[in-house]
Amino acid sequence: MDTEILTIHSETPELRKIRKVVDALKSGAVILYPTDTGFTLGCELSNKNAIERIRQIRNLPPNKEMTFLCSSLANIAEFATVSNFAYRTIKRLIPGPYTLILPASRLVPKFAVDMKRKTSGIRVPDNILSQLLLQEMEEPLISISARSNDGDAYSDPDDLFEKFAPMVDVAVNSDTYYFQGESTVIDMTTDNFKIIRQGAGITKALEYIDITEE
Repeated sequence: MDTEILTIHSETPELRKIRKVVDALKSGAVILYPTDTGFTLGCELSNKNAIERIRQIRNLPPNKEMTFLCSSLANIAEFATVSNFAYRTIKRLIPGPYTLILPASRLVPKFAVDMKRKTSGIRVPDNILSQLLLQEMEEPLISISARSNDGDAYSDPDDLFEKFAPMVDVAVNSDTYYFQGESTVIDMTTDNFKIIRQGAGITKALEYIDITEE
């Protein structure tokens, strides 16, 4: 596979390059791109074939649901049921390194839904490049961490890029990375929020909400 590698500025992303990535995504591409939590494998939310390619790259089981990125709280509300209490809380947290588990709406493809609970994992990234991709796409992006098959993270972004870039259609790197680390996962399916995983941003989360950790 011939991978197209694009270097996009972290603070002033070149719109021409952003649109080139978006054109590839809309044509079914799988991409490697940086977010606030690290390098991520992604594709168009509605593209089943691209989803299957990501499963193969990460060696994920066929029933493993996919998390995805939205651009804003209004965008989240299209793809999930958000209570008034959850709405107020999410507004305080995003954008940021939080994966929010919410009841999925009918707009979410089944491969991005936990079929037992009918929920989806959704993030709004605190990353300029990711946000521009979402705005130009005008729909969510699949977001699966680029990790080894045993789940370990790469400590060096260059090593990770070298590993995963050959497996995708477009690989996006940058001049500087501002990775915050693994996201904090919060179950918001009821108003009794639960922390599923502590990660980046946990201190801020605890400033605003009283969460019971599982």
